[in-house]
Amino acid sequence: MKYKKFLDLYTDLVFVEEKVQKADVILIPGSGYPQLAKRAALLYRQRLAPFVLPSGRYSKLTGRFEGAMVEKEQYDGRYETEWEFLAAALKKNGVPGEAILREDKATYTYENALCSARVLKEKKITVKKAIICCQAFHARRCQLYYQLAFPDTQLILDPVDTGVNRTNWYRTEEGIRLVLGEAQRYGTQFYEIMDKIRKNLPEVDAV
Repeated sequence: MKYKKFLDLYTDLVFVEEKVQKADVILIPGSGYPQLAKRAALLYRQRLAPFVLPSGRYSKLTGRFEGAMVEKEQYDGRYETEWEFLAAALKKNGVPGEAILREDKATYTYENALCSARVLKEKKITVKKAIICCQAFHARRCQLYYQLAFPDTQLILDPVDTGVNRTNWYRTEEGIRLVLGEAQRYGTQFYEIMDKIRKNLPEVDAV
């Protein structure tokens, strides 16, 4: 393909995937896609982690949970929060209620990360390794935000294909919008965080 090297730069920037290994918890950022819960449930049934922590109230942009994005006939209940929806999907796919932790306050990705870390700390669950099940095109941003909230934790990204992935994103208008939107957010959403980091860095002697 004539533009392969150009496209690969964006692909490698936005999409990230790592080999899954045993961890202390499986984290799910807020979403209306049941595929994330299905994947997390599969990992739980494979005994890769003893707990699953879905996170989310609803999108800050809409102010309410819109319901399942797909498979609506299977998830037609009245879910008030993303957590409630994801927890129901986890249970439907074999995860017992006692293994599902609760975080239903977050309204955007960074809050998902911060609030999830708070829940685990309150429950005195030590997290040396954590698996993150998120949408494929959301993986890099999740990695960045969750690493801020879990600075001493090894994060293992296990992204889920919900229609836009590393091999097809540039073939549709929706895929291009989502991926370039993610790349744009790295500059806008992380500016204040990077500025704070810069101001707290130790002084470096001039060369």
